[in-house]
Amino acid sequence: MIKKNMDETNKGFMKHLGGLELKQISDTQYEFVVEVKEIHLNTGKIAHGGFLSSIADTGMGTAAHRAAGDRRCVTINLDMKFISAGQLGDKLKGNVKILKKTKTLVFISCEISNDKEIVVSASGTWKIL
Repeated sequence: MIKKNMDETNKGFMKHLGGLELKQISDTQYEFVVEVKEIHLNTGKIAHGGFLSSIADTGMGTAAHRAAGDRRCVTINLDMKFISAGQLGDKLKGNVKILKKTKTLVFISCEISNDKEIVVSASGTWKIL
């Protein structure tokens, strides 16, 4: 098992959201953990969809970068399915899987859960630059 931590996810825009810890589990699997804090809530007092989209995009994008041999990748498609609500204090765990890599594209899926249920199911495509 690889279990490699990556710190790129605590820079740039993500540092304003508190960052997230991403670990490489194998050549095709990654996981990340982030805690829902007050700043991540919408007016309904649940995790904001933009926050959930950002952590999914960051986790999958970092995995794409790694799968592409540390080459720069950009999101060209991101599909989000909001299944349940993230609550204040939830530790959200993202399971990221590289589905396919070609010379120019990386296809990825991600499932984000709290300790009870799936919160978000996401998938996307990244262009290798």
